[in-house]
Amino acid sequence: MRDPEKTIGNLISKQGVAFMSSVDKNGFPNTKAMLPPCKTEGIKIFYFHTNTSSMRVSQFLENPKSCLYFCDRRFFRGVMLVGTVEVLQDSETKKTFWKDDYTMYYPQGVSDPDYCILRFTAQHGRFYSNFKSENF
Repeated sequence: MRDPEKTIGNLISKQGVAFMSSVDKNGFPNTKAMLPPCKTEGIKIFYFHTNTSSMRVSQFLENPKSCLYFCDRRFFRGVMLVGTVEVLQDSETKKTFWKDDYTMYYPQGVSDPDYCILRFTAQHGRFYSNFKSENF
C-alpha cells in the first residue's frame, strides 16, 4: 500500500457502518455496529456519539481498549484499527459535535446526560485487500 492515509481514509469515508469492539468484565470482546464517525482526524482519531447509559460506555470506562473495523463489502476490503477509547462528557465537547438531528437519540438536546462522545485513538492497524493483509 503506497499511501495508507489516502487508501484507508477513502475506504472509511464511504462506509455507512463502523464496527466497534470493547472488552467486557470477563475479558471477552463485544462488537457493535455504530453509525459512521461524526468526525475523523486522518486515520488515527475517530469521534462517535452514543448513549452514556449504553453497555459500551460502561465497558470503556472500565477498560479503554478497543478495536474499530470498517468493511467495504463491494470490493471485499477492510481495515481494522486497534487502540483506546475515551468517553467525553464535558459540555464543550458535546456542543462541538452536536447536530440538531441527534434529538432523535437524545431528546433533551445537547445537555442530555445520556449523550456523550467516544474518542477512539488508533495505535496500529491492519488492511485487508485482494486476499492479502498488511500492517500499518
